[in-house]
Formats: sequence, C-alpha cells, structure tokens
Amino acid sequence: MADAPLAPQRMHTYDERVTRLVLDYVHSRLSIPETPLDHPGQKAEVDAILDGLITVGGRDAADVLKLYDEHLSQTVLSADSPRYWAFIPAAPTKAALLFDMVVSAASLQGISWLEAAGAVAAENQALRWISDAAGLPQTAGGAFVSGGSAGNLSALVVARDTGRRKLVERDGEQARYQRLRVVVSDQAHSSIKNTLSILDVDPLVVRTPDHRFTGGALQAALDADDDPSSIVAVVATSGTTNAGIIDDLRGIGTIARERGLWFHVDGAYGGAGLFAPSARHHYDGIELVDSFIVDPHKWLFAPYDCAALIYREPWLAKAVHTQDASYLDAIHHDDGAYEWNPTDYAYHLTRRARGLALWFSLVVNGTQAYTDAIEHTIGLTHQVADDIRATEHLELIREPSLGVVLFRRTGWTAEDYDAWSAKLLREQKAFVTSSSWEGEVVGRFAFLHPGTTLDMVREVLAETA
Repeated sequence: MADAPLAPQRMHTYDERVTRLVLDYVHSRLSIPETPLDHPGQKAEVDAILDGLITVGGRDAADVLKLYDEHLSQTVLSADSPRYWAFIPAAPTKAALLFDMVVSAASLQGISWLEAAGAVAAENQALRWISDAAGLPQTAGGAFVSGGSAGNLSALVVARDTGRRKLVERDGEQARYQRLRVVVSDQAHSSIKNTLSILDVDPLVVRTPDHRFTGGALQAALDADDDPSSIVAVVATSGTTNAGIIDDLRGIGTIARERGLWFHVDGAYGGAGLFAPSARHHYDGIELVDSFIVDPHKWLFAPYDCAALIYREPWLAKAVHTQDASYLDAIHHDDGAYEWNPTDYAYHLTRRARGLALWFSLVVNGTQAYTDAIEHTIGLTHQVADDIRATEHLELIREPSLGVVLFRRTGWTAEDYDAWSAKLLREQKAFVTSSSWEGEVVGRFAFLHPGTTLDMVREVLAETA
C-alpha cells in the first residue's frame, strides 16, 4: 500500500514538543544574569555548520535548536550585553523581549486601523509619550519604522515634497523641476547622506569646527549661499553616533522657522536623553521640529528593530506617503470613527506592530524606570570621564554629554588600539572598537546598558597601562 500523502497544513499544526523546546530556551536565555558577549564568527566555520542543513524532509527541531545554541549563537556578538560598548549597544527590557514574542506568536501586523486598531492605538500611546517629552502639540503623530535610516528617509521625503509644493505655489509650474537642497552638518549620520542620494536632493554641507552644528553656522551658510530658494529643509542631530553631541536645536530651529524650512532632527541614538532631567536642557528647541526620530531599540530599551518617527503636522506626511490602490480602498475611508493608518506616515506598506514591545514595557515598568536607567548611563559616563582625566597615560578628548566617551591613550597607534580591543573581546571583558577624531585613531566607549558598572570599565581601562 502506498504511503498516505502528508497533510499540507502539517507546518501549521500545534506541536507541544517544539513549543516547549523554544520556550525553555527563551526562559534560559532571559534568566542569564549577564548576557555573554560571545565571539565573531569565522566564515569557513559558519559555512561548515550550515552546509546541507536545509533538506526536503526537514530535521528534528531539538537537533536544530541545539546546533543554533551551541554553534551559531556563539558567533553573534550580543549587543544587549552590559559589556558591549562599541557602535551603539542595545539593552531591551525583559518585558519588552517577552512581549515581542507575543507580537510574533500572534503574527500581529500594524498596517491599518481597520486591521489592527488595538495595536495601532497602543503604539500611538507610546508615540504620544515621546511627543510629550519633546513638547510637541497634541496633534503630532507618526509611526514606528524599522530604524533610523527608514525614519530619516520617510521624514525627508515629506520635507522634499512639502518644500517643492511651496515653491510651485510661489513660482509656478517651472519650480517643479528645480533642483532642491537640504542643509546638513559635516557631522550628520551616514543615513542622511544616503537618504539625500536616494531622494536625488543635494546636500548643503555646513562645516562645524567644534563638531556641533549651531544656529550661527546655519545663518552664515544661508547668507553666503547664492541660491537659497532651492533649500527646503535643514537636518540637526540630537546625539551624534560618534561622540554623543547635541546640536544647537534652538538656534537651528528658530532660523528654520524664519526661513520657512522644514526642520528635521535625527535623534536615533541620543533622542532618549529627553527623558533624563539632568540632560533635558541640551534639547532646548526640539519643540520647533517638523519631524524627528528616536530609536527605542537603542536607549529606550526595546528589541530590534524599532524607530519612532513623529511629525508635528502628520497630515503633511499622509498626503505624501498614502498609497492608493483599489485593494486598499477599504482601509482609506473614514465613516466618522477614529482612523490612523501607520502605513500613511512612512514609505512602507507592510509593517509589523514593532512599537508594541516598547508600549508593553513602558506600561509595565512605568516611566520612572526609564528615567532612572538613562540617568544611570549619563552618571556612569561622567564617572568614567573623571577616571580618564585622573589617569596619567589617558586623555579625555571631549567632555561627554550623553553616553559616549572619546579618549586617547598616549603613544598608541591604530594597531595598539586594535590589539587592546581584540584582547578584551577574547577575554570577554568588553567589546570595544576604536574610532577616529579629527583624523586620529582614538578609543571610544558607548554606554547604554543600565547593568554596566564602573568596576567593569575600570577593569578595561586598566588594560591600557
């Protein structure tokens, strides 16, 4: 007798054993007192592990999970380790990680109000918390996108199209074909340069001798420019990735308002400092923005990937980003009920409800827990700066304002920094990478995890002796 055909829905049938395997693994992972750093993977080794794994009939889940746990996961550096101080780390709360599982297990999408009203409303509550911290009006709003690059791109599309519309209204149809520009500083994140390239918009780059973009520098650049009518927007940064520098938001925003320019603030990393009373004064003027972003998967302790994109006047974004198609008509009619479609506020259509993990953690833990965690990092950063100042062979390059410390080790070359970094990672003491400052290779710490301690940092600094 021939074998009976396999049921086509077999992948979608509940499997108690696989469920328990995965949940036990998650329980074990979440209960680790300190997430290990692990090590970079070697391509040949990783390729050998994966070779031939995908088969026609599949493999036992326990074997695959064991392979992942004992081999693949060991080659993934854990950005949520309190000893991860390179690039910009992450430190998602336990509540956020768990609820991200809920979002995945329920296959929650967050496309439209029609399909996901509860999820969208909860996400908007989290966005409101961020908007309130920035002093934006109650009409402000936006959506959660995948990251800072997606947020910057979506916002500057609106800036470009809004600026072009104003030019057409003023100068006529010929302005529709005018080459447009956006003012940025030489410290702007690489995603801004990439965004302008995608948008076919030219940058007007303002040099910043002190690495901080100011209203005075913007004014001078505009006054010296021979084609100011082509400029439609200006981008400032609240927390540069390399040094944590916050631009002169008040000065830049005031001039942008006077000139009728769209004012966008990239706060992907540093925007979370809004919630630290000790640092709030650095953000004076952020209430003037037309749009801004902050990545909760960085300093607001949400899982990857999650960026909050907020507009002062979200209807301008809706006019630009709403996608029209016959099959989408059902989500774009308002019968008097409240309607908010996150897909109308960024370039995306399909999106997961990526803001829900932040919302759940925020509601469960309360806002004070966020303030305390962010203040811990800022306080630790100043303590480390003091230690560096007090160490004869180390030199603090710049007084830190957020969680990034730049320093030099007297006499070291780039090779010395690399060897120091490799030794620290090999011994699992920390993951640290060097950076550059005014053409010089320097040391850099990026602190974010509230579990990072001064003793951990002192152990690492001792390795520079």
